[in-house]
Amino acid sequence: MRQIQFREALREAMMEEMQRDDAIFLMGEEVAEYGGAYKVSQGMLGHFGPERVIDTPISEGGFAGLGVGAAMNGLRPIIEFMTFNFSLVAIDQIVNGAAKLYAMSGGQYHVPIVFRGPTGNAGRLAAQHSQNFENWYANCPGLKVVVPSNPYDAKGLLKSAIRDDDPVVFMESELMYGDIGAVPSTEYLLPIGTAHVQQTGRDVTLVSFGKMVKVAHEAARTMQAEGVSVELIDLRSVRPLDIATIVQSIKQTNRLVIVEEAWPLGSIASEIAYQVQKQAFDYLDAPIQKVTNLDVPLPYAPTLVEAVLPNVAKTVAALQTVLYRKTSH
Repeated sequence: MRQIQFREALREAMMEEMQRDDAIFLMGEEVAEYGGAYKVSQGMLGHFGPERVIDTPISEGGFAGLGVGAAMNGLRPIIEFMTFNFSLVAIDQIVNGAAKLYAMSGGQYHVPIVFRGPTGNAGRLAAQHSQNFENWYANCPGLKVVVPSNPYDAKGLLKSAIRDDDPVVFMESELMYGDIGAVPSTEYLLPIGTAHVQQTGRDVTLVSFGKMVKVAHEAARTMQAEGVSVELIDLRSVRPLDIATIVQSIKQTNRLVIVEEAWPLGSIASEIAYQVQKQAFDYLDAPIQKVTNLDVPLPYAPTLVEAVLPNVAKTVAALQTVLYRKTSH
């Protein structure tokens, strides 16, 4: 097991798949000559040439639409957004195009396309460059939405996304591109829609995804010092959403906290809370707690950013609430 960066794991996934299948190509702003805004595609232009690693103008609607058309005609595009904040310019192509075409064509058109790039806060980039739209895209039938938390998952899930015959929104974090983790040198795939129990525990279930998994790990370690055993679940994807794994965990722990970097209204955490109370209400010994962004645009000042975003202290407080709350019988 080698230790490689998150960006290197993504690059390996794309290169292995492009070597396997000539129909796959990468397209986006600065992906070729510059090697990617975050160096995810560094070196790929020299290996595959300008017909398969394609620089585009700053026109997300244009190159996303071109990708959808290419996918309808037998190619398998990987579309990189410099950030998913900019994907809003292409949301018509993604939501009204890629996501709908299989259903609206009566199954005549698959759209094998991956939309990938960074999501969420990346440190003092202010409100327009620090947003999370995982729940937006997860709300759209016809899309799969993947949010990996580590290099191993990033490679295995991206390879599966590229091979999928339907559109996948693959959301990364630019704060994680330099993260290092163990990745096998042999080929492997990870299934989309299956959560990973990263840590087993008996007292409380803690659910998260993406870079918030690191926050969850730190909170779990803090609680361990109090003698609390935390079961930590990494969703890996938010559509499909693996509720069954969460419910199975709650049947053992009887308590649930969800950590998500997003606004609270209509969040993934809200849907999980609904599904759990529907499927496992009798197993709950305390109200479900969710830890999300505050309901405001993200400020610029670092002290205010810390106040808005989920963090370890807020997660520990939520865990303590579900564990130590007095209940009446």
